[in-house]
Amino acid sequence: MLKQRLSQKLLQKLSPQQIQMIKLLEIPTIQLEQRIKKELEENPVLEEGAAEKESADQEGLEEEIGKENEIDTDRDEFSVEDYINDEDIPNYRLATKNYSKDDRKDEIPFSGGISFHEHLETQLGLRDLTEEQEALAHYILGNIDEDGYLRRKLTAIVDDLAFSMNVITTEDKLHEILKVIQDFDPIGVGGRDLQECLLLQIEVKDQNVPGIALARKILKYYFGEFTKKHYEKIINRLNITEEQLKESLDEILKLNPKPGSSFSDPQNKNIQHIIPDFTLDNNEGELQMSLNARNVPELRISHTYSEMLQSYSASKNNATREQKNAITFVKQKLDSAKWFIDSIRQRQNTLILTMNAIINYQYKYFLEGDEKLLKPMILKDIAEITGLDISTISRVANSKYIQTHFGILPLKYFFSEGLQTDSGEEVSTREIKKILEECIAGEEKRKPLTDECLAEILREKGYHIARRTVAKYREQLNIPVARLRKEL
Repeated sequence: MLKQRLSQKLLQKLSPQQIQMIKLLEIPTIQLEQRIKKELEENPVLEEGAAEKESADQEGLEEEIGKENEIDTDRDEFSVEDYINDEDIPNYRLATKNYSKDDRKDEIPFSGGISFHEHLETQLGLRDLTEEQEALAHYILGNIDEDGYLRRKLTAIVDDLAFSMNVITTEDKLHEILKVIQDFDPIGVGGRDLQECLLLQIEVKDQNVPGIALARKILKYYFGEFTKKHYEKIINRLNITEEQLKESLDEILKLNPKPGSSFSDPQNKNIQHIIPDFTLDNNEGELQMSLNARNVPELRISHTYSEMLQSYSASKNNATREQKNAITFVKQKLDSAKWFIDSIRQRQNTLILTMNAIINYQYKYFLEGDEKLLKPMILKDIAEITGLDISTISRVANSKYIQTHFGILPLKYFFSEGLQTDSGEEVSTREIKKILEECIAGEEKRKPLTDECLAEILREKGYHIARRTVAKYREQLNIPVARLRKEL
């Protein structure tokens, strides 16, 4: 029996202008400069130069243009103006150049290299993707950690896109995009666990080589036995010799368990060439932050096209078809230019607001640079302080860096969960991981510490953590289990 059902569904679709704002917010300084150059090339109404105060005639003209265009921009849905009092921020701090004549002119360290995520973003631009696929790919890249892993479930990303960005997609679509990313350099990036990461690397090698083909089979079908060093089981089940096993293990050992490490390993900070998005100075205990945009030009509307539009509009009743087409073209380009300038300004306001909130939250840490002074801090904490959405804070923190007097650090570094000690003091999970690293680094290699032993050591120090939580932190640090750390 057929039944009829009436249901009501509320969907919100992002406007092109909102999407533009989101994209500008996500990209770091070096890509912003490239994005502005591209916009200058494509829009003749946009030009470099400081904006001058508009005349009454110009304001009236733009008001008329706005009415005629009848474009629903929904600015209030994503504007951060409600959360920022422009009078509290010096104009030069909001300008694209972002420095006054009194600022020091020291050059910000820069070299020709790029960061790990910028390296991935660059490759994304070389792929033939639809606008929807590109947006999904950017979001997936934003969830890839510094080791090169996508540790979040695709189902969780589907939910995040739906609730935070009003983008409806499926797990299958995300998996299709993930396969594209997993073809990026370095090979192994985008793996969701160690097994997938190693498989991605071994599968691009010549499978006609016996050791490589066998290594792939072990990783794919006997990964559990391999990680537990149950080599006899592998030999018996694959009916191979010890020499063949050794040959395949040698191939596996050549693989990189952290494909992003060449870019983001703390040991290699001196060769990680990036442009920081913020600079922070410690002037006798007073922290001063500024937004780095010295290579980004100021933008304004071209006077030539404004005057052209005024002339056409004055005689629009007698305009020819060609003149009417010209008016329509200029109106569209003018609207696009104004939106772009406004989006750049909103990007800067949001970055400044968010970074100031992070600095105030972690003030003691930024004064000293001591990792143990980092307070537990999650995206929600900064979202509540700024009044912005959690997804907005996530976009600001993604692929952005700050230059401090103790080094250049990614904004993601300052975020971590927390727990309480016996004394009731809240500490960052980063501090716990630091202790775990120190314990494992100093362990007896012939008798490495098990997760239970590590949990006991932490309990003695006042941190009551379950063994399974210790195991989770150890895995996040990419440290193998005790039996795999054992040296004969």
